[in-house]
Amino acid sequence: MARLQDTPPRGGIDIRDLSMTYRRGREVTQALSACSLTIPEGGWASLIGASGCGKSTLLRILADIVQPSGGSAMLSGMTPAEARATRGFALVSQQSVLLPWRRMLENVELGLEVARADKAERRKRAEEAIELVGLRGFERAYPHELSGGMRQRAAIARALTLRPRFLLMDEPFGALDELTRASLNFELLRILEETSATLLLVTHSIAEAIILSDVVAVMSPRPGRIVHQLEIGFGHHRTDAMRDDPAFAAYEAELRHALHGDPGVTRQPIRQPAFA
Repeated sequence: MARLQDTPPRGGIDIRDLSMTYRRGREVTQALSACSLTIPEGGWASLIGASGCGKSTLLRILADIVQPSGGSAMLSGMTPAEARATRGFALVSQQSVLLPWRRMLENVELGLEVARADKAERRKRAEEAIELVGLRGFERAYPHELSGGMRQRAAIARALTLRPRFLLMDEPFGALDELTRASLNFELLRILEETSATLLLVTHSIAEAIILSDVVAVMSPRPGRIVHQLEIGFGHHRTDAMRDDPAFAAYEAELRHALHGDPGVTRQPIRQPAFA
């Protein structure tokens, strides 16, 4: 059994009144306005909303790529800059960004190589992560020899070598076909259970958000703000059978209504899921 987390994560994500304004000459664009969201330690949350509503901007703020114009974002009591310095989070994007001249194992080791980790420790962590994502036996393959789903698993493995407390994922499965995407959704659930990481996922898929979340936050069109939050009552031990639960359809209906209608109104009552 792979072991990647020596100690459990401490604390969650706390976003308060976050705002972001971009200025290009005289042009001013407000991307985010008064966004607030709390994700407890070990919790899973998703952001959904129209394209351009600021979902990825919020994730980039947490990843210390851009600085907010106002408000605060904390990860386990640390600012994004402090969390970056301690390798407290890992960011996984839609593109796997594997170096084509490096074998899969070498790509997985890359984050630790940049961090100047000991060679033996790099290899140990990379092999653990590769086993965890189900790629054992493909260590010597080059990226062009791997399927899209396998390349994305390798990117997730590379993130896991850092033993992050937080996984920040920006549409990680958006470029994959539906069957591969569905399979990787449940692979990610297994990984989250084994590592106890806290997840914040950006997605355009309502079903994916339900499968991978304890809470789904709906964002308004730009300037993005969180207009609705829906708690998902399936617990953390989930299987594909959850899709057949009537509660799943009710969650989908409420989230569609929040995206396109009055976010304060639920279309139908949601009973406790059978798989909770």
